[in-house]
Amino acid sequence: MEREQGVGPGHRVRRALRRARTAQLRRDATRRPAGRVLTAAVCLLAGLMVVVSAVNARGTDLRPGRNTDLVSLVQSQSRRNADLARQVSEVRAQVDALASVEDTDPALQARLERASAAAAFTALTGPAVSVTIDDAPDTVAADGVDPDLLVVHQQDIQAVVNALWSGGAEAMTIQGQRVISTTGVKCVGNTVVLHGIPYAPPYVVSALGDPGRLRAALAGSPALQIYQQYVAAYGLVYQERSLGRADFPAHEGSLDLQFATPPGGNSASPTAEDDETPR
Repeated sequence: MEREQGVGPGHRVRRALRRARTAQLRRDATRRPAGRVLTAAVCLLAGLMVVVSAVNARGTDLRPGRNTDLVSLVQSQSRRNADLARQVSEVRAQVDALASVEDTDPALQARLERASAAAAFTALTGPAVSVTIDDAPDTVAADGVDPDLLVVHQQDIQAVVNALWSGGAEAMTIQGQRVISTTGVKCVGNTVVLHGIPYAPPYVVSALGDPGRLRAALAGSPALQIYQQYVAAYGLVYQERSLGRADFPAHEGSLDLQFATPPGGNSASPTAEDDETPR
């Protein structure tokens, strides 16, 4: 009895281990070579997929649920563009201050000041007219009408700009940005891009000048008369008001000029687009 208690358990454990090892050897002997090859191939393929994913990721996350928020990216870039524009304006002011230290011909200085004002490099103040245009309300549902006809497009903003210039505008802003000779209004998705910065509606265009002449030019614009039809039919917004005094800031931003050469060979610099194509 004592021998069984002292030796028996260890003996039983060794016998169990031997039986398990024998069974494992028997299973390995009966396993087909094709199974072994298939297992190795699956492991190899899994490893290859891990390596390819790591190479393509280049340290980034490939899961689509964590893609960069494009809206936030655009907003961040817009703020950066605005900061850079302010820096350009500050540097230009420093250059002008340094240039004014030297003695110059008074007549030449007067011409320079007039040219600076005409080029929108000088802030101006005076009577003005402001026009606000906006999309139709979300509650408007026009059966059978293209939704694109219920929103403001670049040609609508351009129609306001062109009418105000024809009415003798001395200076102009769109969304508070000073308009210069190379300003272009571009639609990108549901926003309008001006000097590289996207803006959402409503759009505000203000012009410095004689309010009577400016409002008469707006009323006589054929393109705006078409726009007014959509205002009446579908609720697009058109608001016009006179301002006794308005401030027009100097232009801030790059002055880089890109130009195209037509087939005739004469280069033409871009200006504010004057497309008055009906809706």
